[in-house]
Amino acid sequence: MNSLRNKVQLIGNLGQDPEMKTLANGNVVTKLRIATSETYKDARGEKQTDTQWHNVTVWGKTAEIAGQYLKKGSKVMISGRIKYDEYMDKEGKKRYATDIVVNELEFLDAKKVA
Repeated sequence: MNSLRNKVQLIGNLGQDPEMKTLANGNVVTKLRIATSETYKDARGEKQTDTQWHNVTVWGKTAEIAGQYLKKGSKVMISGRIKYDEYMDKEGKKRYATDIVVNELEFLDAKKVA
């Protein structure tokens, strides 16, 4: 039997421009917000859209490329793993965050011809 894996794959659009940073140690990290949407009909037969927002982290050379070429509205496919964190906010309340750490990133927008 194959080992169980933490793996997620999403196709969606960026909800804002990427936020790229170079850390003190030289590592590059880029944060993305990706929206995925599903459409369905409700009990009355009316079309509904359910949009989910995902926090995504990209590291290294892939982070540099994402920060340079992606922009709000870009369509992407990402593959990675889910990471859960907990932290204390300024008021001392325990908070939780879910993030997707990218292993693979693919641009899905059609190339523009000059």
